[in-house]
Amino acid sequence: MAAIPEATVTFGVLNETSEYESRVALTPDIVTRLRKAGVSCLIEYGAGLPSHYVDDDYIKAGAQVLAADEIIAQADVMGFVDRPSNELVSRMRQGTWIVGMLGSFNDDSYIAQLAQARMVGIAIERLPRQLSSAQSMDEMTSQNSVMGYKAALVAANAYGSFFPMMTTAAGTVRPAKVLILGAGIAGLQAIGTAKRLGAVVTAYDVRPASKDEVESLGAKFLDLGLDFSKGQGEGGYARQLTAEEQAAQQAAVDKKAADFDVVITTAKVPGRKPPCLLTAAGVSGMHRGAVIVDCAASDLGGNVEGSVVGTTQTEGGVTLIGAPYLASEVANTASNLLARNVADIVSHFVRDGKLSMDLDDELDNALVVAGRTERSE
Repeated sequence: MAAIPEATVTFGVLNETSEYESRVALTPDIVTRLRKAGVSCLIEYGAGLPSHYVDDDYIKAGAQVLAADEIIAQADVMGFVDRPSNELVSRMRQGTWIVGMLGSFNDDSYIAQLAQARMVGIAIERLPRQLSSAQSMDEMTSQNSVMGYKAALVAANAYGSFFPMMTTAAGTVRPAKVLILGAGIAGLQAIGTAKRLGAVVTAYDVRPASKDEVESLGAKFLDLGLDFSKGQGEGGYARQLTAEEQAAQQAAVDKKAADFDVVITTAKVPGRKPPCLLTAAGVSGMHRGAVIVDCAASDLGGNVEGSVVGTTQTEGGVTLIGAPYLASEVANTASNLLARNVADIVSHFVRDGKLSMDLDDELDNALVVAGRTERSE
């Protein structure tokens, strides 16, 4: 058995503080993985409890469990589910590397603060997903997979009838008709889960390749009678539609949505305002008792016009659930997947026993958004 190398880089993780967050950026299994890469781990007391990982599990795996201030003072690199607050950044040592979803696409002032504080910012949202070397680091894929699975369960729970067809002594109940808008990782998981629950599933996405993917899962592809060629954007993400395309799409989707009992929308564009896939007119056209789950709801808006984080009901009796936090509701598994993504990013930057970057490397050049001239000593 190969000997575990002596740790030369220290990785720290704190409690996440946002209202809906139960995930943690380090799990006991990943502590062992990082030790093999020469990285020692520090985690704050109780940080894993919301995800059902206890402090003793971390200690047995070889991590140190410490207070937040001790971790901040010792860590060379810190991992986050989201990103550290401005106040937390001000407490960190100069030269600390920060790995997380940093919001670099739409918050230049935050990235400027990291640079001013002489931090190295590693923005996971900028990961070039098309690179084979980046696959194990792809937090968007791992967490959207969890989100899509949970979205179907949330919709089924909120819907006032059965998802599958049920034959009872009192008669036969027809299956729910479910429409998935957005057939990326989250959408495909939502399709598969809704199908397993017995619903009749239809899906739509602007990317040409999505039709075959949808049909391979046994769902129907929604025919809007429109052609949005070149629908796939840079890096494998859905591209933002033009104003004219959005108007045409919305009119068609609004009309078709009235035929469905449940609509699940999953079209996130990382760090940017999500495309609107269902307008207020489309929502009002749905029948009383219908359910919409908007996985893209956020402060930037959502896929559904008027959606907000949380559950609301329209005057017409449609339940609208804005749910960007669904991966956090499967916190144990989601944390283990996310921690693997973060750990592989950290390991990538450990070279010759220290943290370093090579901006001639495509992956490094994409991920480093602050401190690009910094090198850890």
